[in-house]
Amino acid sequence: MRRNNIIKREPIQEICTSTPPRLLTLRKAAEQLGLSMWAMRERIWSGQIPVVRFPKGRKFYIDVNDLEEFIEKNKDTLS
Repeated sequence: MRRNNIIKREPIQEICTSTPPRLLTLRKAAEQLGLSMWAMRERIWSGQIPVVRFPKGRKFYIDVNDLEEFIEKNKDTLS
């Protein structure tokens, strides 16, 4: 009997090296905090969460570092 010289190749595994975005849209930031869009806007308007605006741009973005800081400031224990 003659054998086929077929080489089995394993599928190539992709390595994901992309880093998550630093700036989030209002919607994504609200989702991350579990807030509605209006609740997120209220926190922005009250100065609790700063925003990033690009020159001549209408949209604003939220820095993930500011979200982390907001979370840390608002941690509380129920005792």
